[in-house]
Amino acid sequence: MKKGLLIVVSGPSGAGKGTICKELLKQRKDLNISISATTREPRKGEVDGVNYFFLGKNKFKEMIKSNEFLEHASVYDNFYGTPKKYVMDKLEKGEDVLLEIDIQGALKVKDIYPEGVFIFILPPSMEELKNRIVNRGTETKEAILKRFNSAYKEINFVFKYDYGVVNDKVQSAVDNIKAIMKAEKCRVNRQKELIKKIEEV
Repeated sequence: MKKGLLIVVSGPSGAGKGTICKELLKQRKDLNISISATTREPRKGEVDGVNYFFLGKNKFKEMIKSNEFLEHASVYDNFYGTPKKYVMDKLEKGEDVLLEIDIQGALKVKDIYPEGVFIFILPPSMEELKNRIVNRGTETKEAILKRFNSAYKEINFVFKYDYGVVNDKVQSAVDNIKAIMKAEKCRVNRQKELIKKIEEV
């Protein structure tokens, strides 16, 4: 059986990776979203095993020691991570998995699973990125400036990814990701079993 694709999507704050991933999942019902584990308390309406795997801190630390995460991080006194088993089980069944994650996490995943497909979401311009951050209307001027400066630095990481997709229009970006997935499935190194069968005939 051919392995599924692990599609890892990252990008700077304001690039619109969350919106793109939601639309991609709507259009590709066969695509599984990777479920993260966290030690934070569930918010109202969140379901264990659907929104997150909710774990105690001791259990999370045990899993870190046992190397059970593709990546993990500590954020505001809570742990977050991508459970390796959930992702690998889906891939072994030939199912595709989408992982929307920050840049540091994506690069950790790449070290462990370099055969993944790493896609960086880019804004059409830095001016547009700034407008998107400002138009959220949820942060102070200082916070906006900090976020913009951080995004400016993060864009330099694009060259560590396999593909760069510009989010000018959401549907166009989604179409590009679907095209990338189609092309990746045709890669020779992903079709070794099929080629072997042809050679045997």
